[in-house]
Amino acid sequence: MTARGAAPRPFRVDIPDADLADLARRLEATRWPETIADAGSDYGTDVDALRALVDHWRDGYDWRAAEGRLNSHPQFTVEIDGQTLHYVHLKGNGPSSLPLLLSHGWPSSHTEMLHVIEPLADPGRFGGDPTDAFDVVLLSLPGYGFSPATGERGVNVARIGRLAHRLMTEVLGYDRYGAHGGDWANMVASRVAFDEPDHVVGLHLNLVGVSPHPKDRAELSEAESAWMKTMGKWQRTEMAYYELQGTKPQTLGFALNDSPVGLASWILEKFQRWTDSEGDLEQCISRDDLLTNISIYWHTQSALSAARLYYEERHNPWRMAQGARITVPTGVAAFPKEIVSPPREWAERVYDIVRWTDMPRGGHFPALEQPQLLVDDLRAFFRDLRST
Repeated sequence: MTARGAAPRPFRVDIPDADLADLARRLEATRWPETIADAGSDYGTDVDALRALVDHWRDGYDWRAAEGRLNSHPQFTVEIDGQTLHYVHLKGNGPSSLPLLLSHGWPSSHTEMLHVIEPLADPGRFGGDPTDAFDVVLLSLPGYGFSPATGERGVNVARIGRLAHRLMTEVLGYDRYGAHGGDWANMVASRVAFDEPDHVVGLHLNLVGVSPHPKDRAELSEAESAWMKTMGKWQRTEMAYYELQGTKPQTLGFALNDSPVGLASWILEKFQRWTDSEGDLEQCISRDDLLTNISIYWHTQSALSAARLYYEERHNPWRMAQGARITVPTGVAAFPKEIVSPPREWAERVYDIVRWTDMPRGGHFPALEQPQLLVDDLRAFFRDLRST
């Protein structure tokens, strides 16, 4: 029971037939704009890749099969402080399962993590050691997918961190747990670890997003200086989405909520740019997995509410104070094509880094691109922390 008396409710995904018919009608009626021949992705989303994806969405993709896969895991919703949260809760199969909080970022949904939750919960079934089992709690961020749109201002990283901690402790009864994240989930997991170090046994990240206070960045190493220059170029060429969603998400949201192809274009471009796919996205992420993610945004009408997180965090950001640190033991799985890849010494200005793994391949979505590498690193990192 939560402080307000709400109890978790079992949840199943069940999109009405009328919504599927409406989506099919909209896909069929798409108005395609003129594009420059052989432009590829120079101007944004590659039109040929988008047309192929939309054709499969309309004629080959089976939402009901995807719905069955989503419903194969125990899901729940619960209300905490007026916010309804959707989560998957998969109990571990081992002698002493460690609770583990997972989430996701943008432009993904909880589906990003579905390939890793069963190996994490039941390692013995996947060739691992049962002593590495986790009780997996996979949270849909507020306003994303099946966690409904936030009804008020100010739902930023700090607020979500408090909601996540209350879910783990007050609702699920876990006093000590681990946390993992990339993208927005790295910020949420880091915030939980910062606020609740007595409850978080370890923090594992595949993206290091919390920066040290400017006065704690004196005498940058050569690697740090080189990375800062790289980030400057990336910000100039790749962050239009961040500026728009951080300043005027509602202007964009009307279009994404009304056009499934517009929504697919907005999401596809990021998956193409942010993965270790060598120009062929299907080398690392299947079209069906990508379309399940896009379909969740569409059917829950959550493109705008998801984008609002950028606005909330931009206008009320979490910034580290001078000298402040996250003291929870931290492990980093550094994938080579991650969009933000600071060197270890930068991360050590904020985090207590006890494990750093340079991965051989993978990008921004490792749970989809390289699930086994991520699972192996999570198991290894938490192995020595289970008894702390």
